This record gives sequence, structure tokens and C-alpha cells, in this order.
Amino acid sequence: MTDESTQDGDSIPRWYVIQCKGGESFRASEHLDNQGYEVFHPVLEVQKRRRGKLTWVAEPLFPHYLFIRLDRMASNWRPIRSTRGVLRLVSFGHEPVAVQDALVETLRDRMAADSTRERANVYYRQGDIVEITEGPFRALQAVFDAQKGEERAIVLLNLLQQTQRLELPVESLRKRGG
Repeated sequence: MTDESTQDGDSIPRWYVIQCKGGESFRASEHLDNQGYEVFHPVLEVQKRRRGKLTWVAEPLFPHYLFIRLDRMASNWRPIRSTRGVLRLVSFGHEPVAVQDALVETLRDRMAADSTRERANVYYRQGDIVEITEGPFRALQAVFDAQKGEERAIVLLNLLQQTQRLELPVESLRKRGG
């Protein structure tokens, strides 16, 4: 005798986790999407220093992993493991493990909310100790006070026993110890 709830459960699309090859989650996501699979690859926009300048870079929320929605009965699972960038479906034993829909929906909602916010400087926060790397104040330490546009920053520098507010290019600052 078969359990009908199990059979019905097999025909409902569920979210599964794919482990990707190192640094290839974007490639895997694109190739799976091109094959018609429903894929969720949560990414964050983060500020990184590249060639001395701060730039915004998309990074995976879960490095090396992404989510795929599959139906146990109707979906074609075979092409997944030979897709470029894919290492394997996360499984216990030989059974792929489904992730709760609520988890993926919560992640999607939060990612959507974050994308509607205006990007703010997250590289420096008010009160961070920074080192000035260029100009007449080079090698001096200051306190990051505020961002002024995308390219400029206001720092507090102690000169002659008084705190001075200076406006400097963001790329001329470096986090202390970083």
C-alpha cells in the first residue's frame, strides 16, 4: 500500500541547494537559468577597494551555493550535474534534501527590500579609525565622520591640539590595519 501524501508531495516543486565549483556560482546560475530551471542566487552589493578606488561589487550571500526549484516527478534532473559551474546537489546519502519554501521566500523578501534601499557607504562607518594614504596628511590617522557624495569623505584629524574637519577623496583613505 502506498502513502498518497508522499506521492502528492513528490509532485510539488520544492527548493533544493546546489553546491557550485569555487567562484562559479554566477556561471552556474546563468547556465541553469538558460536551461529553463527556476534558480535563486542571492547576492549582495558590497563596497570593495579595487586598484585604490572603492567600487560596488556583487557577491553571493552564500559563496559556492544557490537554490533551484525542482519537481521530483516532472523535472529533468540529469542535466543539472553536467551544467557548467555546478559541483553537485546537496544530498544526504543519495537523496537531495529539500529546503523549506519559507526560508527561500524570507531570503527573497529581504533581498528585495535591500535592493530598494539607496546604496550607502558601508566600507567606512562613522567613528572608524582611518589612515590617510595621499596628500600632505599622508600616514596620519583620522576618524571617519561622514560620506559626502560617492567620492568624498569628511574625517576628523587632530592637529595642533584641536580637531579639524577635513574633506578628502574616499580613495585616499584606508581602514586602520586594513
